[in-house]
Amino acid sequence: VPRRPVAGSTNLAVPAFSVMKISPVPGSIATAQGSANAPWLVMVKGAGVVLSPCSATGSPAVADIEGVEEGALSPVLAALQLASARAAGNMAADWNNWRMLSGTPIADFVASLGPGPLVAGVDEAGRGPLAGPVVAAAVVLCKPCVAGVGDSKKLSPARRAALEAEIRARCAFGIGVVEPAEIDRLNIFGATMLAMALAMERLCAALAADPAEALIDGNLTPIGRTPGWRWPARAIVGGDGIEPAIGAASIIAKEYRDRIMRDAALAHPQYGWAKNKGYPTPDHLAALRQHGPSPLHRRSFAPVAQAELALG
Repeated sequence: VPRRPVAGSTNLAVPAFSVMKISPVPGSIATAQGSANAPWLVMVKGAGVVLSPCSATGSPAVADIEGVEEGALSPVLAALQLASARAAGNMAADWNNWRMLSGTPIADFVASLGPGPLVAGVDEAGRGPLAGPVVAAAVVLCKPCVAGVGDSKKLSPARRAALEAEIRARCAFGIGVVEPAEIDRLNIFGATMLAMALAMERLCAALAADPAEALIDGNLTPIGRTPGWRWPARAIVGGDGIEPAIGAASIIAKEYRDRIMRDAALAHPQYGWAKNKGYPTPDHLAALRQHGPSPLHRRSFAPVAQAELALG
C-alpha cells in the first residue's frame, strides 16, 4: 500500500492504513492501531489530520498530513473501541466516513490462532444491482469465533452492523471493490472474480501471510478465471450459511457496499439508492426511465442500456 509523504517531519514511519475517506470534526480524537500493533492518536487540525504514535514512554514527533486519500492510511482501526468512544460522547466525528480496506487486530494475530492452516472465507455483495460497484471480502476468523455470523441477507440491519464492527475489531479481513466501468469492461462475473482476488491480496497484506485455502461462496472459484489469484480454493454452494468465515465475509462485503450506495444516494437522490442499494426495484427502474443512467450505472446491464437508448 503506498505511503503518503509526511510534510515537515523526519524519521517518522506513518503506517499505511487502507482508508478511503476521513472527514471527522476538527479537534476530535480517536484511537487507531498501526500495522506494528502500536496505538496511534488520530486528531483533526483544520483541513488536515495529525497522527501521533502513543506509548507508555511518551509520544514521538507528530506528523501533519494535509488531507487523507485512498490508500494513504492502513490496517487497523479498532472499530469497537471507536464505537465505545462515540457512545460515551468522547468524540464528535462521523466514523461512517472511514473506509477501511484491510485490517488485523494485533500484530501476532496468526500466532494467536494456534496450530493448523489459515483458512479464509470469501464472499461478494452487489452482483445483481444496476448501479454501484461489486464488493468482495475475505476474512480469517479469530478464536474464539465471532458468535452469530451467517448469511448477511438473513440478518437484521442492526445485527449485521453490530457483527461487522466485531469482525473488524477481532478478525483479519480484506476488501476488494470493482467499479461500474470495470464491470462493463469485464462483465459482472469477471468483475466479481477480480474483487475476490483484490480482497485476498489485502487480507494477505494485513496478515503478512497467505492462507492455505480460500472457501468461496457459490459453485465456482477464481482459480484460472482472474489474473493474480494464487491461492488454493474450494467453492461451497450456500457457504455463507454453512462456513462461519464465509458468513463473516458476506457481512463485511454487504455493509461496506451498502455504505457506498448510501453515500452515492446523496449525489443522486432520484434513484432511491439509500433504500434499494442499486437493485432493480420498481422505483429504481421508474427513475431510470425518467432520468436516464447516472455515472454509477452499469451500462452493460440491459435495463440501463435500454433506458439510455430510449432517452438518447
